[in-house]
Amino acid sequence: MAFGCIQRLLLLRRPRICWSPAGLCPTIPVRTSKELLGAACPRAPCIPGHGSGHSQTRSLTTVREPVFIAGSSVGLHKGSVLHFRLTQLHRPSREDELGFQQRLQRCSSSREVFKLLHSVEILSDTMAAAVLHRVADLERDGSSLRDPAVLEKDSIRALCFQLEQDAARLTDAGLVSALLACTRLFLDTWSTLMVRLVLESQARLDQGRMTVGQLCTLGQAMLAMEGPKCGMLKQVMELVQRQEPALWSLEELVAAYRLLQGCGGEGGKYRDLLNAMHSHALAAASRMDPSAVSQLLSALFALNQTQAVPLVITLCKQAVRHIPYFTDEELSGVLGALMHFGHSDHYLVEALEKYVPTMTFTSSPETITKVAEFFALRNILSLVVFDALAESFVYRADDYTTSQVARQIAAFGKLGYLPPNAGQVFRKLESVLHSRFSHFHPRVLLSLLHACTLLERFPVNFVSKVFSSYFLQQLQGETTGLDRAVLAQLTQLYMTVKLECPFYEGPRLLPKYRVKSFLLSSHSLESPVDPHLYNAVRNRLVDLLGDRSYFASKVLTPYCYTLDVEIKLDEKGYVLPASQIDDVCKRVALCIDGQKRFTSNSRRLLGKEAMKQRHLRLLGYEVVQIPYYEYEKLHKTSVVEYLHQKIFPHTYRMSW
Repeated sequence: MAFGCIQRLLLLRRPRICWSPAGLCPTIPVRTSKELLGAACPRAPCIPGHGSGHSQTRSLTTVREPVFIAGSSVGLHKGSVLHFRLTQLHRPSREDELGFQQRLQRCSSSREVFKLLHSVEILSDTMAAAVLHRVADLERDGSSLRDPAVLEKDSIRALCFQLEQDAARLTDAGLVSALLACTRLFLDTWSTLMVRLVLESQARLDQGRMTVGQLCTLGQAMLAMEGPKCGMLKQVMELVQRQEPALWSLEELVAAYRLLQGCGGEGGKYRDLLNAMHSHALAAASRMDPSAVSQLLSALFALNQTQAVPLVITLCKQAVRHIPYFTDEELSGVLGALMHFGHSDHYLVEALEKYVPTMTFTSSPETITKVAEFFALRNILSLVVFDALAESFVYRADDYTTSQVARQIAAFGKLGYLPPNAGQVFRKLESVLHSRFSHFHPRVLLSLLHACTLLERFPVNFVSKVFSSYFLQQLQGETTGLDRAVLAQLTQLYMTVKLECPFYEGPRLLPKYRVKSFLLSSHSLESPVDPHLYNAVRNRLVDLLGDRSYFASKVLTPYCYTLDVEIKLDEKGYVLPASQIDDVCKRVALCIDGQKRFTSNSRRLLGKEAMKQRHLRLLGYEVVQIPYYEYEKLHKTSVVEYLHQKIFPHTYRMSW
């Protein structure tokens, strides 16, 4: 199967010009793939310029012409010139290669990589490719290199020149690894180096002798070059599907998951292959290192493998062992996947509680934010974790993105967590808002301010800007309109300001931006009542009050909140029928609070539930809380007495 870019190259009839340090140097006109493979190129491979959208290229040349000797390894000689040997003889031993890889991973800069490169005498093609990969690891920053000039170093130029000249003599592993490394360094897809590597890879692919790991490496390179629609990638996937996953090594299994993650699963096209891989992964999970666990969970998340929950649970157990050893990126991937699948266990929480306080000042801001989001999504209020997050926030918030700032405060708000150093935290937050207010995405800013009010912190100066017509237009300008979740946040934010900040004199929120109920199907600002607990309480209320007509259920108030149960009293404290409107002196709001209204590991109400009860009291309701943990302890015969003491604590109960 021909590679798409080669087909396009064969259509070109004029030479390409590439800038090189020596001046302009024309390339050989492209004729046939055989000529491309066999002819020596008068220039070095081209690399696209970074930092601009132009197609300007730079050449990679050696200081002097390399000397070619028999062998498939690279020797470093005087003058910093690398030499490939064109046979399989005299390769470095496996121990030498492993030692080199370990030293390479310890390099913390490209300069250290080049220093290591010049310290060895013999270098195999796989080791040479590993050098390019390590440079990519250290220099990549998104879709560009931090320092594009690193590609002009003599060592890199010599490596690339010789890879170009000897593509046909590379081992399969060295060939595909070098190709992938070149894509990670953003080398020009049209350069002679890339063309030769691709052509040789196509020839090896047609022979059908590549291992699964090599096929996956080649597939990753094709994804980087042409995306999931690449014809060569489809050929790779056809060969992978013919293999038996149960026979794969752990490294091959991880590589296959990464490749499928890049392909996106293609709408269930690889379902049978994935199911076989899941079975193998389930058996091999106990042998997985931190990198493998993180990569598999990330792939399962990206592929939305909801049918693989047993594998997710097994990987979560394995992750517990590796918590202190994950890199920041790996830990973020693990937590992101577990949030997606809605899974955690107490062993994982305990491991995080031990580890997080040691890393909040050193880990990446995104990893710290992921930790906060994970605990918030699982409704786990761990004081050890959140105290550490709050302390680091004070010192590191200036380095966080606006999204990271908002997501951490949103986690605090959701759990109703007010840190011990709340004064410092909110002074720092106020400083960030003052300096970067215009940098916040409108919806992110709205969520941030709403989270503050959940914690009874009222940033009135900034709230007034949210209610301005300009900000509301920004919110509407993103989509065709505002969804109900955004309108509900606006409504509750405005209600909070009016109820709890009587001195507020800023803009009003126009009625068209308000909702009538905070109880939504998704992203609700109050939790629906637990049906089983509600039914149990309702039956006992009938016994207490004498008739079902003396209380109303699920009452929507004019203030957008829904009451689980409402009881009306006259001025003497007598219970009125629920349908009566006149002579109502007091309204009792029963909050029948099931487990979902509390944090999962404590008896503390979630932020939104605490706000609801606080607002109901300010609106004149007498709030009576019926928490599940009290109700479940009661014997059936004592429930009515319990309800009487809760609702009418100062009156004597008469038997009906």
